[in-house]
Amino acid sequence: MRTAIFDLDGTLADTSADLIAAANACFVGRGHAAPLDAVGDALTAFGGGRAMLRLGVQRLGIDDVIIDEEYQTLLDHYDAHIDVHTRLYPGVEAALDRLAADDWVLGVCTNKPEALAETLLKKIGIRDRFTAMLGADTLPVRKPNPEHLFETVRRAGGNVDRTVLMGDTITDRDTARNAGVPIVLVGFGPLGADIVDMQPDAILPHYDDLPDLLDRLIPR
Repeated sequence: MRTAIFDLDGTLADTSADLIAAANACFVGRGHAAPLDAVGDALTAFGGGRAMLRLGVQRLGIDDVIIDEEYQTLLDHYDAHIDVHTRLYPGVEAALDRLAADDWVLGVCTNKPEALAETLLKKIGIRDRFTAMLGADTLPVRKPNPEHLFETVRRAGGNVDRTVLMGDTITDRDTARNAGVPIVLVGFGPLGADIVDMQPDAILPHYDDLPDLLDRLIPR
């Protein structure tokens, strides 16, 4: 059975503005100006909470001790405002429906904390499309460790030998390479055309193209 596993942030949905807002709230709460930009820092947002706090600390020239001190505050703020600006990328729902109709097994493997990923997928209305969903803290390991992907496939009821990973970052690329599965990277994320430098097996220009692209990578 063919299996398609998806990253979440930057792959299924553009979550960057809500992530950046959560990080900025930490700095503003300490009396600083908001150092991060929702558009210009989108790539850092997809790197996770600590990456955003680290960038903010560097820009403000303040003690990096707040990275640990504010991390939970960031998560709490994000949890409370998780879908203010977040939107699915165009064509996601139709593509997932077409894949399901073609008997693809679908799952999510994300380095977002599991509870936050569950909340977000439900709020944006696509949780029921996926048989399995594993977050950063579901297992003792996470991407790019291939076991994170392997366990997602197992819980989805799929077959690793017939699996493809959809992502948007070097972490996803490395996960797929470590697991020995094809990697498709989206071409509409913050890296734009530079995504080609990661040498994925394919680049997705729009979700309308996904079913045919996956059929070429893993024929029926």
